[in-house]
Amino acid sequence: MTFESLGLSPALLRALIESNYTTPTPIQAEAIPLALAGHDLLGGAQTGTGKTAAFSLPLLQRLSKETPPNGPRKPRALILTPTRELAVQVAESLKTYGRHLRLNVTMIYGGAGMGPQMDNLRRGVDILVATPGRLIDHMERGTAKLDAVEVLVLDEADRMLDMGFLPAIKRILNRVPKERQTLLFSATFEEQIKALALEFMRNPQQVQVTAKNTIAETIVHRAHPVDGSRKRDLLIDILTKRHTDQVLIFGKTKHGCNRLAEQLETAGLKAVAIHGNKSQAQRQKALRDFKMGKARVLVATDVAARGLDIPNLPLVINHDLPMVAEDYIHRIGRTGRAGAAGEALSLVSPEEGGLLRQIQRMLKVDLVMDVVQGYAPSKPIRLDTPIPRNGGGQRDGGQRPPGRPANRPHGRPAARTSHAGPKQRSGGGQGAWAGPKHGSRA
Repeated sequence: MTFESLGLSPALLRALIESNYTTPTPIQAEAIPLALAGHDLLGGAQTGTGKTAAFSLPLLQRLSKETPPNGPRKPRALILTPTRELAVQVAESLKTYGRHLRLNVTMIYGGAGMGPQMDNLRRGVDILVATPGRLIDHMERGTAKLDAVEVLVLDEADRMLDMGFLPAIKRILNRVPKERQTLLFSATFEEQIKALALEFMRNPQQVQVTAKNTIAETIVHRAHPVDGSRKRDLLIDILTKRHTDQVLIFGKTKHGCNRLAEQLETAGLKAVAIHGNKSQAQRQKALRDFKMGKARVLVATDVAARGLDIPNLPLVINHDLPMVAEDYIHRIGRTGRAGAAGEALSLVSPEEGGLLRQIQRMLKVDLVMDVVQGYAPSKPIRLDTPIPRNGGGQRDGGQRPPGRPANRPHGRPAARTSHAGPKQRSGGGQGAWAGPKHGSRA
């Protein structure tokens, strides 16, 4: 299978060659012909497998073949993403693939000034990449007109719907022509989310190249039990003695990520933090410094768990386990991309036993607990440990401004109840087991 055999235009093939893209990935090989044929499409593949190109290439080809109507150029394609970082990454990919086409790509997202975005929209745009909240802001101001949209794409569609964007998406859909092509791409699709997505589509084709909640086989999983109060010390020990390469560390709260980055800096480790309270300029600078090697450690909330493509990242560390089990997949998906080897390391406190159980149930595998000498926790990790109702602090989806209630479009819904999982193996003499009680997260 080659990109030529998929029916792509010479201009796109030239851009792919210049980007050293030689062979389509499975999701690209299956999705591109269907999208080129004009079908609505529901595409699922694990993270790091090329979903962005799978929808970008047919979209670019369709728009390049059609002459836009006379008058100011209004968006003919709309791509919605859950986070600012993913919006930037998608827009950059579109510009790379479409470098030999006369198509304008504009992105709008929160955390940046409205003025420059309004100017870009007034000048005319072919492809608009947007986060839902900021797009609605422009719709209300009359600066974003969607009546010419021919193709609608929801990237990371399950998260878009599951994190509370459904009301915002419905508002946007009311402004988009019903006669359009709709493409939904994501790493995972829960059945309930799939049913909601199908309401927006017409006889969609479905492509699922890997089982849902699949993780790359090249990733090695490790877990260290440790008291919560000693996580920072163990983390510094790991980064100074065992791992000297770059690392992405996930925390639970915005304040906690800031504090951890400062503590790592004090320990002599160049670290930057990224979360929803930082301005977009700050977030982009932190990500740029990390990608360029100016910072060895990037500490992030789940705002960085989706879509970010960080080449050759060998290690992801969960300083705090995610409150939503599926987020574990998306976090560790930042490593082991495109067939490369990677390691996912989790620091697990006794209070996080219930969260660990959720992850093991989803993965259908036990994470062996490897006790680090000198850091054994004061009590065993019990899988029947209740999950705190407050989640230990505000989680950061990267979209909801401080003070915005959870039932608004930018919020996340109440979480589901988890059930007892498989028995956990333990290392280093740690007793750990699953009990009959259920733990609920909120």
